[in-house]
Amino acid sequence: MKICEMPPIFQQLQTIFWQNFYLTSKLMCPTIPTAYIRFLHIPLGRNPERSKSLFKALHFVHSVADSDSLTAIPNEGAIKVQNILNTYRDGPTRKIELALHQCCFTMTEDLILNVLQRHRSDWKPAFIFFNWVSKDGQITLGSGVYNEILDILGKMRRFEELTRVLDEMSNRGGLVDEETYRVLVNRYAAAHKVEDAIEVFNKRRDLGLELNLVAFQKLLMCLCRYKHVEVAETLLYSKENDFGVDIKTMNIVLNGWCVLGNVHEAKRFWKDIISSKCTPDLFTYGTFIKALTEKGKLGTAMKVYRAMWDKQCKPDAVICNCIIDALCFKKRIPQALEVFREMSEQGCLPNVATYNSLIKHLCKIRRMEKVYELLDEMQEKKGSCMPNDITFNYLLQSLKKPEQLPGVLERMEMNGCKINGDTYNLILKLYVGWDCVERILGTWNEMEKYGLGPDRRSYTIMIHWLHEKGRFKDALHYFCEMTSKGMVPEPRTEILANAMNMKLKENDAEQGEKGIIDSKRSSRPVHKRTRKTRAR
Repeated sequence: MKICEMPPIFQQLQTIFWQNFYLTSKLMCPTIPTAYIRFLHIPLGRNPERSKSLFKALHFVHSVADSDSLTAIPNEGAIKVQNILNTYRDGPTRKIELALHQCCFTMTEDLILNVLQRHRSDWKPAFIFFNWVSKDGQITLGSGVYNEILDILGKMRRFEELTRVLDEMSNRGGLVDEETYRVLVNRYAAAHKVEDAIEVFNKRRDLGLELNLVAFQKLLMCLCRYKHVEVAETLLYSKENDFGVDIKTMNIVLNGWCVLGNVHEAKRFWKDIISSKCTPDLFTYGTFIKALTEKGKLGTAMKVYRAMWDKQCKPDAVICNCIIDALCFKKRIPQALEVFREMSEQGCLPNVATYNSLIKHLCKIRRMEKVYELLDEMQEKKGSCMPNDITFNYLLQSLKKPEQLPGVLERMEMNGCKINGDTYNLILKLYVGWDCVERILGTWNEMEKYGLGPDRRSYTIMIHWLHEKGRFKDALHYFCEMTSKGMVPEPRTEILANAMNMKLKENDAEQGEKGIIDSKRSSRPVHKRTRKTRAR
């Protein structure tokens, strides 16, 4: 499917024309349709007269704004499709399909995946695009595209549409794979459809997949991840004759109880492991120690940790990191640094997580000299100690002024760390805290441009910030945009939106009453003057 593309020079002229049209029209209201603003690449609510150059607003990373290494250049075809889908999002499906037919690019599986990934939090345009591509017949879709749309539909809990796609995959044959199974089990468990998740496992042979221990362990992991640990444990013992009981499977359930925060059940299951034929491994010890530290039972955790050395069961970096993090949390930094030194002496090499635990808590107590000393040490050691996005997120959280942000981003770029969605949300939150309006809007545009948001967290930050500024209409605009994409707002955000709606209605009613009173008052003197004139 090919249609000739407009020459680049005319594309640039077209963009400049529409940007000038925007400026001369002075459309300052942030309730301009989002798709129109995306097309113009203009930050929401920005006042063009406050800046001599519109193009300075296109990037929020100031000293490294033009650096290609911070964020990969997005696929042009995917951006075009994204703009079309966002422009006609609320229109009829036929209109969207007609606009897609008029596009100028060749369909490839990579392009289709790119488009779908840009709409992971907005199922409707993603599903319309998928249906259009699949029925167009110009390209044979592989498992990757089907799995992606299944994941999007499952994430947004559109299980009726998900079932239709799965049926289509089954009818075509050869498309259902282990990733399909993982997506289905994970999304059903996330939606607390436990029976459906188990049914997917039981029907693996019907889907053309083998019924084995690995698949059973994936099911248990998904159930435990979404707090259905009791069901997972029951399944474990009910399938004992089919798959047996090994330490890896037992670890999944133990980890489930620990993540759930139920130390009582974790201790009970720990005893079951000890009494069974299974021998606890490093993961078993690490999981139990982590559960103890998270519940504040640091003394018991330290005893288990010391006992491991005595039993010649050498703790690994994961267990040491857990102890270091727990000591730091209790503000016992000197002891944490002592364990850090012991690791090297005992031949247990630290990794990036070890350094991140120390940096996180040292940032909180503002020991920045030690933080940068550790950061330099990480860069010298390289390998598994190289700083990652988590390291720099802790550094970003420690910033006190907006002028400090470009320096951290520049150092982040030098270490080869790319900005992801979490980092964008963190930067957005920082600018909100500093009340940097233009940079807030620039960050929003930037994450949208590179397909890294906005997600529910981004909208939540914006809505609460606008509420604090008293800009209720703008806040409700973002709230409506978020819900129109199928995102479920946090309870506190929904309560806030309802309160703002009521407040705006009250204000409208008061203004209406005030207008009536003012009109009556303004009319009274006229009548008096008229009567006096007549009397004379």
